[in-house]
Amino acid sequence: MLSLRGAFTLIEVLIVVIVMGIIAAVVVPRIKSTSDDAKKSTLEHNLAVLRSQIELYYFAHNNQYPVIIDNDLPQLTQPTNVHGQIGPGGPAYPLGPYLVGGLPPNPFDNSRKVSPVAQPGVKPNGPVGELGGWQYDPTTGDIWPNHAEYYR
Repeated sequence: MLSLRGAFTLIEVLIVVIVMGIIAAVVVPRIKSTSDDAKKSTLEHNLAVLRSQIELYYFAHNNQYPVIIDNDLPQLTQPTNVHGQIGPGGPAYPLGPYLVGGLPPNPFDNSRKVSPVAQPGVKPNGPVGELGGWQYDPTTGDIWPNHAEYYR
């Protein structure tokens, strides 16, 4: 009497491995592309929020833009007076915060750090200094990502 085994032959296993490799080769680039698209969309949203809040600050503070302090824009995230001085809030510091929870992160590196642009008044054509976060021009209020992916 013959006994039937429930095992796969080497050829069957190789065919399954090859098919799985082909499927992975097709699916993985699509997942990466979707992830990059999501990062770009998030980046555009975060830039729009930052730019609109910087403009609100500008109009409420006698046409003065916030300044970089310790790689941050704390005047956007804390109460200020009309002169841009940060305080505890209340009647003496009635303006802001314009961004609750801090600056939004740059989705390409999750950094919230703010670096000054290399040349004030000129749109950057690449990242500056230590990469990550945002680059900001306090003379114009313009802000851009400080990441090489944005400039490709």
